[in-house]
Amino acid sequence: MNLRQITIKDQLELKKVYFDSIQSLDEKIYSQEQKRAWSSQSWINPNFDKSITQGKGWLLTEKGKVIAFATRYPNNRIALFYCKGKFQRKGCGSKLLHKLEEEAREEGLDFLSTEASLISYKLFLKNEWEIIRKEKVTINNILFERYKMIKIINPINNV
Repeated sequence: MNLRQITIKDQLELKKVYFDSIQSLDEKIYSQEQKRAWSSQSWINPNFDKSITQGKGWLLTEKGKVIAFATRYPNNRIALFYCKGKFQRKGCGSKLLHKLEEEAREEGLDFLSTEASLISYKLFLKNEWEIIRKEKVTINNILFERYKMIKIINPINNV
């Protein structure tokens, strides 16, 4: 796996990874209707493109093909965090998450936040993120649950 920074030229490939990632999710957790509504967002939600063009992000490639990516937009929020189905649970998410945390720490940010899916929140918990609350959101008139999460990355030293 090779790690590199996202460029605007990657936009179409990132949309493909996003779509594949969502369509690969277990139907016991997300219904076909939910997956259809969610996967359409890369084409109809302007925030998807903004998080790539105005945010900061990293992607992983395998044999020259993009297999996973993650972005921060705005600066202290993980906005997009996706991995192709056949590469899930193979360390891609951890590698990207550690890179985003390291980069944010180097930039002097105090914390990162995200809205994690019913799938990804476990990875965040394993990496010392905290759940702030469970949320309900509507995408294309379909209800979803997710977790608002936070991690302090530069604790203030009061010594």
